[in-house]
Amino acid sequence: MRRFTYHEPATLDEAVSLLAAPNAQILAGGTDLLVELKEQLRRADCVVNIKKIPGIAGLAYDDKAGLRIGALATAREVEVSPLVLDKYRSLAQSVRELGSIQVRHRATIIGNVCRASPSADTIPPLIADGASLRICGAGGERTLKVEDFFLGPGRTVLKPGDVVTEIVVPPPPPGTRKIYIKHGRRKAMELATVGVAVTHVPGAETRIVLGAVAPTPLRARHAEDLLRGKRLTDELIAKAAQAAVAESRPISNVRASAEYRREMVGVLTRRALEQLR
Repeated sequence: MRRFTYHEPATLDEAVSLLAAPNAQILAGGTDLLVELKEQLRRADCVVNIKKIPGIAGLAYDDKAGLRIGALATAREVEVSPLVLDKYRSLAQSVRELGSIQVRHRATIIGNVCRASPSADTIPPLIADGASLRICGAGGERTLKVEDFFLGPGRTVLKPGDVVTEIVVPPPPPGTRKIYIKHGRRKAMELATVGVAVTHVPGAETRIVLGAVAPTPLRARHAEDLLRGKRLTDELIAKAAQAAVAESRPISNVRASAEYRREMVGVLTRRALEQLR
């Protein structure tokens, strides 16, 4: 491991200042960062540990603002939260797919989002639920929709010095139904070959988000348009599934061919919609 300086800021302003330095890396859960530093896959001239900053941990909920997930909230906290299980079922489902139980006790949800992997499990449900990120940087605080956060694999809109302090997920309208389905080569400890998240508000709208089939998580907007305000019939579900296939842009790699991924987009989208009607 290469040498680096190590900092434990006590405030967000201090963290923002430290992270503006070249090759500064933020440490929260560290499940990716520490491995990549040891394997020399990532360079850090300084590591900024944000765990001692007050006010950025845990989960909170109110009926107006919805769910707030702090920068230090772990995957395991979300996984076992009764409130998340009740109101944000697809997010709870996705978190259970994240790594091992040991990883989930340390990894943070915001870290998983900021990693910007096209196959990340937590991102499709967050986009389907209309989640936003609160970002603190040198220019002050700003809010950004999760779906607008990604520029490509491993790339986001974050600038040097930026810290994502929380995720805000709106409260679900009454009767909302949600699901996340992941397909991989095995049932645990696996990256998604295809992931599909659906948030369905009967009589209003349906949001469909595809993972691992494009450079960034992808809203299947044409499929959503077909379903808007309509009852989920067999015929409509089949049309929406085919529309999602047409909107996907997968590549072939060691986990699956592009053709197989397209086929699974149709299968999983149809399966998700059938379970929600």
